[in-house]
Amino acid sequence: MPDISRHGVIERSSGDGPLTPPGPGASARVYYGYWIILAGFVTQFVSVGMANYVVGAFMIPMTEEFGWSRAEFSASRSIGQMVMAFTGFLIGAQIDKHGGRRFILIGGSLLVAALFGLSKVQTLTHWLVLNGLVLTSGAAMVGNLVVNVTLGKWFVERRGRAVALAGMGISLSGIVLPILATYSVDAFGWRVSWQLLALGAGVLTLPMAFIVRRAPEDFGLHPDGISPDQVSAGQGEAASADFANSMTRAQAMRTSTFYTLVLAFGLFQISITVMLLQTIPLMTDAGYSRFIASSMISLASIPAFLSKPVWGILIDRYSPKKLAAIGAALTGGAVLVIVYSVATRFDALVYCGFIMMGFGWGGLLPLQEVIWATTFGRRYLGSVRSTALPFVLGMAALGPVLVAYYYDQVGNYDLALVAIAVCNLGSALMLYRIKDRLPRI
Repeated sequence: MPDISRHGVIERSSGDGPLTPPGPGASARVYYGYWIILAGFVTQFVSVGMANYVVGAFMIPMTEEFGWSRAEFSASRSIGQMVMAFTGFLIGAQIDKHGGRRFILIGGSLLVAALFGLSKVQTLTHWLVLNGLVLTSGAAMVGNLVVNVTLGKWFVERRGRAVALAGMGISLSGIVLPILATYSVDAFGWRVSWQLLALGAGVLTLPMAFIVRRAPEDFGLHPDGISPDQVSAGQGEAASADFANSMTRAQAMRTSTFYTLVLAFGLFQISITVMLLQTIPLMTDAGYSRFIASSMISLASIPAFLSKPVWGILIDRYSPKKLAAIGAALTGGAVLVIVYSVATRFDALVYCGFIMMGFGWGGLLPLQEVIWATTFGRRYLGSVRSTALPFVLGMAALGPVLVAYYYDQVGNYDLALVAIAVCNLGSALMLYRIKDRLPRI
């Protein structure tokens, strides 16, 4: 255990180094978990942004230059979903044991190298290996799993708000990066644009690794920043119960709820992987400019960004599963609105559809992470979440390729996107019917 001075500052630790808040003048009265929220905000901005939000801006220039089909280009993201799942499965239990710092350092380095390497692509194989394998491996070690497993250990009673605040980095990347990437590709070419993205990813990500710590108990702290006096007075019971009732990977996999959550969130996430990749070509095919098309992802990301704190407050007060059902239904309805409005060039309804989708997306990340953590507990959270990842992301991986294949065969996206909307509505029904808490097995 670390030593704590009479001022409450952690002076040494066994594994992660001194727990001193970064930056001059930082007060020991600031719970260190909030610094981890900041690190999670930045790393998720980079990891999700580089893996998902920027790629649509490169589709048309790269497919036209190399003569690839859209299904071939999109295959990198489907490969990426599987790679992310496999990487998460390998590192999940290690995050529980050792924390996320080493993974952010390794993953950030891989991510930067892959982004720069994409500027040198000459063949489809180069593209699939660099974007689908190397870039995604790096993003997986920097992004959601590492961040949210760590936050799940530092926060219990305020878990919804903590995950939501860190997740705002994802939405901010959706606001900023599609437009920046599209402008950069149009102004400087796609090769220079990949190099600029590599520079930005390195500057933002690597310093954040030195902020991340495994768990508050490693440093004599309590989840949610509760003081020893508050614990003695009876506060912090939720954190103690959460830890004591945690399920191991084997115990979780013996419950039907584990598989229901896998299916429900897999169906929910399909809309994200598809729409991030296909929105720009969908709208440019309908006659919209590349700037307007890229702006729609940014438009959806604004309500996703602004609504996350609201989702976080609601999650800590009401049933997360019922809220997740609302978010999934909202997203499914939004996809139907987008399909109709783009096909008919009903511009006002196009904007409404993407705004509506953004509100649904805004709840997905915090709801998903809180539901997994509250259902199975925080002690083995990395192990449980990483076991679910191959199933969830495997389902999401099918979406982009199947939709792109449908386009290559038929020449439009309409019925394929209607099927994606139905997946979201099915997810909403399953989430609504799940019980709120499982008995320990």
